[in-house]
Amino acid sequence: MKLIRSKPVKTLLAVLFWLALWQLLSAAVGSALLLPAPLAVVQRLFELMGTAEFWYTVLLSLLRISAGIVSALVLGVITAVLTSRFALLDALLSPVISVIKTTPVASFVILVLIWLRRDYVPVLISALMVFPVVWSNVSAGIKNTERSFLELARVYDFSFIKTVRSIYFPSVLPYFRSACSSALGFGWKAGIAAEVLTVPGVSIGRMIYESKLYLQTTDLFAWTLCVILLSFLLEKLVLRLISGGGKNA
Repeated sequence: MKLIRSKPVKTLLAVLFWLALWQLLSAAVGSALLLPAPLAVVQRLFELMGTAEFWYTVLLSLLRISAGIVSALVLGVITAVLTSRFALLDALLSPVISVIKTTPVASFVILVLIWLRRDYVPVLISALMVFPVVWSNVSAGIKNTERSFLELARVYDFSFIKTVRSIYFPSVLPYFRSACSSALGFGWKAGIAAEVLTVPGVSIGRMIYESKLYLQTTDLFAWTLCVILLSFLLEKLVLRLISGGGKNA
């Protein structure tokens, strides 16, 4: 019973349950065009992975969307520091960030497509989706920093660098980690959605769009599975890097 209650086993059982349900539904439908079997999807994904075109496509999409996410992480932290320091700037930017949070991704994609080349749209869209989450979380971390520690730093005449490293950094890090956990997957999915809508030259989004256009449902599911796996791996990698950086600080 202890083994069954462990988190990895629970996760595995949940995955197996949904795969079994998918298999049953696929068998009931009886048409790969409408719902291909999970084994057929995995097999097709491995076939795609055996081609150079697959890896080139994945690499370009990763570079585009990662550029947007990294830019948003950096700008989000810098903006949070500035708005925490200057109340006027906070008052000016807060409504804009609220608008970004509430505007549908599709609306942004269409607007940005008017201004930018289609290859750059996923970069900006992923950045727009990640930036507000990072800004709000880091701002909360700065505001919730223990005031008594800051007073202590003043009493002992800590330098600015030492205050940031010893007091602000440990306080903000959990908030930043939480922001990454919730925003990275969303930024990745938004970037892929932007690729589907704008169809850049070489991209995962184009492959998904063409799979749907030519009724290649197994390919559509295979590329979607690829997106899910990449999202999971990207999030785990970034969180591990942040955790490692926090331990070394």
